[in-house]
Amino acid sequence: MNKQLRNNRILIVVIFAMSIIPVMIAWLIFHNPSWLGGQTNLGQLIIPPVPTERTDFHGIDQFSKENMKELPGHWVIINLIPKQECAAICKEAIYKTKQLRLMLNKELVRTRRLVILLVGVDAEVAKSFWGTDSRLLRAMPTNDLAKKLLKIRKGVVLDGMLMIMDPLGNLMMQYEPGFDPYDVKKDLKKLLKISQIG
Repeated sequence: MNKQLRNNRILIVVIFAMSIIPVMIAWLIFHNPSWLGGQTNLGQLIIPPVPTERTDFHGIDQFSKENMKELPGHWVIINLIPKQECAAICKEAIYKTKQLRLMLNKELVRTRRLVILLVGVDAEVAKSFWGTDSRLLRAMPTNDLAKKLLKIRKGVVLDGMLMIMDPLGNLMMQYEPGFDPYDVKKDLKKLLKISQIG
């Protein structure tokens, strides 16, 4: 009888362990997703995504003011310019996004490009940042959006960095200065493939 009782207790402990261990593993993975590895995106996800409004972007020239309405419903490739000057890495990043958009081929129509100037810059000086790039949208952010951008970047927005905004206006991915446009292309292709909007 004692042997049967001991066997029953062992069985109960085994059943309890079989039910609790998977829950504990799931809880640990949920709170430490980096343990899984196998990350497929090449940029850094912004978690949680940061929502924006169309009114957060103020066009700084006539072309941008007239075409800012194109942002909603499109994937937006955003170059950030944090200073009153755009160094070589900054100009290179703007050029890379122009080439990146062309590399998307037929998906090009689902994207837009935007430069956000975080500080006021003289109009003539600003033109030297992007040269003859006539299709590039250029904007200043509202104070609220500028604070959100600084929060995402923990107070340090670097020259030549890049962000991706989804068709609903959520800032959802970022790339450090010197990013590889082919990496961004791979991420965008995946996003465009699975996206039901934009």
